[in-house]
Amino acid sequence: MEYDIQLKLQTTIVDGDSKEKTVVEEPGKIYMKEHGDMITYEEKVNGDQQAKTKNMITIQPNKVLIRRSGTVKMNQLFHQGKRSESVFHHPHGNIHMETYTNSIDYQPCDETRAGRLAIDYTVKLNGQEARHHFLKLTFGKQE
Repeated sequence: MEYDIQLKLQTTIVDGDSKEKTVVEEPGKIYMKEHGDMITYEEKVNGDQQAKTKNMITIQPNKVLIRRSGTVKMNQLFHQGKRSESVFHHPHGNIHMETYTNSIDYQPCDETRAGRLAIDYTVKLNGQEARHHFLKLTFGKQE
């Protein structure tokens, strides 16, 4: 099954006493299959209509893969209870990322309720001190 959705992606980074929050709201699509779901959407970079990043989020039991391509490029794997490594390719340079996934909680959408994906993880960028991240994605079918 395939649906048009409206999604809201909230990311919170906790670094000591400070918190950094970002929110992205975009239209997208969800493809629901037997082995997992896939969500796709395009994100405008700093409101620039020309600078876009395509995002594909593949959701399987205890595992989520986020692929970004365009202005920025990244493949980030979240596997509950495991560590993964990736490289974030940015116009200003590359950043090595080491991710440890504490938990993944996924509730698919259906006819009566919105879907939700929550990931609790830590990230070390270029070997620096790990920072705690919370990703919350909510999405619902467009009428």
